[in-house]
Amino acid sequence: MLKLSYSTFGLTNLSFLDSIDVVDKAGYAGIELSFHRDQFNPFEITDDYLHIIKKRFDEIGVVPACVATASHFFTPSRPHEPSLMNVDLAGRKRRINLVRRGIDVARKLGVSLVTFGSGFIRDDHVANPSINPQELLADSIHQCLKSIHDDEDITLLIEPEPGMFIETVEQGLNLVDQVNSPKFQLHLDLCHMYCGEKDYISALAEAAPRTRYLHISDAQEGYNLKIIKMAEDLNLDLGFAKYLIYFPEYAEYLLVDENHPIYFYDEKPNKDQEKKIESILSKAGVKQKLALVKYDSLFAGTTSLEPEVFTYLISVPGLSFDVLERAKPILYYLRTTTDSNGKLLVDKMVANTLTGIAHFHEIPGEGTLDFKASFNALIENGFSGYGSVELYHHVKSWEKALNDSYKHLSQFV
Repeated sequence: MLKLSYSTFGLTNLSFLDSIDVVDKAGYAGIELSFHRDQFNPFEITDDYLHIIKKRFDEIGVVPACVATASHFFTPSRPHEPSLMNVDLAGRKRRINLVRRGIDVARKLGVSLVTFGSGFIRDDHVANPSINPQELLADSIHQCLKSIHDDEDITLLIEPEPGMFIETVEQGLNLVDQVNSPKFQLHLDLCHMYCGEKDYISALAEAAPRTRYLHISDAQEGYNLKIIKMAEDLNLDLGFAKYLIYFPEYAEYLLVDENHPIYFYDEKPNKDQEKKIESILSKAGVKQKLALVKYDSLFAGTTSLEPEVFTYLISVPGLSFDVLERAKPILYYLRTTTDSNGKLLVDKMVANTLTGIAHFHEIPGEGTLDFKASFNALIENGFSGYGSVELYHHVKSWEKALNDSYKHLSQFV
């Protein structure tokens, strides 16, 4: 059986108690309690406040389904950092401490599930190839599990996410097997599955027996773009994605797209650089004439595309945040500039996924995900629990998101 829930992460414009009330009034069976710096801060929550929250749940119908240890908690501009597989032990311990605080809140409110993500391969990992991130992650999870008493019904959950070290169901299941604890299982996100699985319905069916919790949002096809560092052995498949190649020696970028290749420069490329660019485009089968765009001419302020571009950039692994931040004006340029025919260079959301679906949480019913088939695959293969709608991209329009989601999803459960 699947019961609908809603995450407070999509209600951060409200007080925490008010968010509980509106979810209850909207008809949801459950609510996800998501840590948030301003709304539900685990470093400021007192036992007295938790008692007030518990009393509120005793008075209404909605049930606390899960505690989400917020990805954006420490540094909002760099979500998921530091992660449970941070190269620096101090960083790992900060995230371990946050998960442990999630366990403590779950214990005091009678919640049985606590969820988190793996984090990303960052430039620190690339610079330290002898360090095994899988071992760091598994060890950190074991440290978190020590905070759960043997007689407690609390389970930790890993949520695979686009671009993350644990991105697919297969990777998630392998990690669950490696940790080998009945108190560590899977948390699946339908949007993430749609982004990361070639056959997400079959993947849901496979993962259902090990899945204790679900996130729900819609998604749609995007412009799949991989930001990668220049290397001599690049193998570019334009049928899979387009590429924005970063040249460290110049801090410049080459867009490899068969329809509009572009070099973004500070100084026009010298002959050696021209040869490199020509070779890359030739090997990729790009025949269109290369355009040159001066980097300083790009708009570098804030636009309405900020949520889309921010979500995209934090999902790109292996590069420094400075490299990713420097790419931001390029993404704005691609999404707002038209060609000679008046068509946008990129007319879809930018995506960094295995399927080309954009990792941007849409209101259920406003994308192309098949909820009926998804829910059937889960339930028919043993899943029973809460599915929480997670719409942090729609905080400003939370009333529409809350009510439209329930209206659309309730026909399938």
